[in-house]
Amino acid sequence: MRSNRAKTRAGVSMAATLPMIAGALALGIPAAHADGTPARNALTGTRPLWATAKADKGAAADSAQVKARVYLAGRDAAGLAAYAKAVSDPASPLYGKHLSAEQAQARFGATKAQVTAVKSWLRSAGLTVTQVTAHYVAVSGDVAAVEKAFGTQLHNYAKGAKTYRAPAKAASVPASLKGAVLTVSGLDNAPHKSDHDEQLPPPDAVFKNAGPFSSYFGSNTASSLPDAYGHKIPYAVQGYTGKQLRPAYGAGEYTGKHVRIAITDAYASPTIAFDAGTYAKKNGDAAWKTGQLHQVLPDDYTRTEECGASGWYGEETLDVEAVHAVAPDADVTYVGAASCYDDDLLDSLSKIVDNHLADIVSNSWGDVEGNQTPDLAAAYDQVFQFGAVQGIGFYFSSGDDGDQVAASGVKQVDTPANSAWVTAVGGTSLAVGKGDTYQWETGWGTQKATLSADGKSWDSFPGAFTSGAGGGTSKTVPQPYYQKGVVPKGLATANDKAGNRVVPDIAAIADPNTGFLVGQSQTFPDGSQRYSEYRIGGTSLAAPVIAAVQALAQEARGGKAIGFANPSIYDRYGKKGVFHDVTDNPTGSGLAVARTDFVNGFDAADGVSTSVRSLGKDSSLSAVKGYDDVTGVGSPANGYVRSYKGH
Repeated sequence: MRSNRAKTRAGVSMAATLPMIAGALALGIPAAHADGTPARNALTGTRPLWATAKADKGAAADSAQVKARVYLAGRDAAGLAAYAKAVSDPASPLYGKHLSAEQAQARFGATKAQVTAVKSWLRSAGLTVTQVTAHYVAVSGDVAAVEKAFGTQLHNYAKGAKTYRAPAKAASVPASLKGAVLTVSGLDNAPHKSDHDEQLPPPDAVFKNAGPFSSYFGSNTASSLPDAYGHKIPYAVQGYTGKQLRPAYGAGEYTGKHVRIAITDAYASPTIAFDAGTYAKKNGDAAWKTGQLHQVLPDDYTRTEECGASGWYGEETLDVEAVHAVAPDADVTYVGAASCYDDDLLDSLSKIVDNHLADIVSNSWGDVEGNQTPDLAAAYDQVFQFGAVQGIGFYFSSGDDGDQVAASGVKQVDTPANSAWVTAVGGTSLAVGKGDTYQWETGWGTQKATLSADGKSWDSFPGAFTSGAGGGTSKTVPQPYYQKGVVPKGLATANDKAGNRVVPDIAAIADPNTGFLVGQSQTFPDGSQRYSEYRIGGTSLAAPVIAAVQALAQEARGGKAIGFANPSIYDRYGKKGVFHDVTDNPTGSGLAVARTDFVNGFDAADGVSTSVRSLGKDSSLSAVKGYDDVTGVGSPANGYVRSYKGH
């Protein structure tokens, strides 16, 4: 399970790196063109690629209303990026010399003069300033005012079967604002955004797994079912718990004590405290202490139907319970967004950074890179860089659709996992054996074949691809320095001979067929809401598991923040006992499990379906020896957490 934020943008981005804008704000008379027109600076990437001449349906109505955000570059954008790199790089003399939130803003944030100049310019164009934060100035107004402010006409464009508004050329700002404006978002309206306040719906309909199950991998052989790959196969596990995951990833004596983890998703489960407490008690996790779980929530929620608000409850529940299962003493803060749209998710991330709510941030959501645009990519990267200078690391799930071809028709990676400033977490299938012993992992990728009518074979074995860890090579993000020399050249240069970012960086359990047991209040057929448990997976499980492992590592480090972890992760690559080198066929023979599922997702009233799920079959992606685009450098082994002791 992994939550997709709304597709608020379209078109492949030209670049997803923070523009290196530097220099103080010039408050004098702006330079002028030869015709006397004041000079303007273009904001690259603010015109979506789908806004083509062929798709142009004419000018938007002058009276149409627009809401936009003008993101502030701050006083030293290039310096911010440079310092974020330096404090995160173990080879740098500035490694670990993090700043407080106040120091970061004072050194790199926007000046009062910049904010005043931006507001004055926007108001002079006829726009209304509706909000000012440390990161952006929000405005509203009609199309005519927006066109005046940003030096571009807004036209209507056909996109698929629908029509959306977008700039006819890249937006620009007066040259006198150079160094003050990072980018602007909201000039295009794909898709339409509603703003009315809504209340959160009740929990989703109940889901239950059908048995039989294995209690640990391989404990219950499906002896009456057909062979797969020339041998009998086990039933899927009922769902691993912290008791099995902690030793699998080398937790040792560490529990995350005195470490703060934040989790971001949209909305908020109304039953999270009860569910998390009940789950811990039933499954042998440490009881939650008073004040150990916090929530930071918006005043209002929007777009609950469009975003499927109740579906996000399960995401929050999974994230919170998985973090606590692996790092039972860590302090957990859930920061819920008002909706699944980028603006609201960015606000949640900014709350964490501006108030330094945690050192480790788990994020189980994303969208495909083809829907990312440079304006919002820059806004995200700026937040990640401010986090890095403060010692805050962000962990994003890499996606659940493999190379995305089956889901989107295009081979691509996910975003924000594609950012060079976050840790992208891939997925594995995990085998934990008797006595909670680690057996092996494969790259997560599933093919499914159903039992034949006569029960003697599997139809079209091994079947079609259903899901798998997201990964691959970005088309928009240049290769970061920490991947050079580790990521194979063939992967790095798949889309550009100069090299691009490859996803993921690290991996953990994700396969729902070897998944995690989660407990959640759900709505039963009789309308009642009751607690029940089910097995679940996805890289939205892998992300909080890795976040929890990082909390253990930070505790091993004496509580000193790891911050942006990628340079440290890649620095450990190749060191003995630090990572499990995950491959698709660790046993030398085909791997699969048997599953029996309720047709209606709840009980046997409508029958059951029996299938075989093959493991290690991730679309066109492959988990191989060394770095790969399914599991990155691998999963944490016994030596990973201990490697941070004294470092």
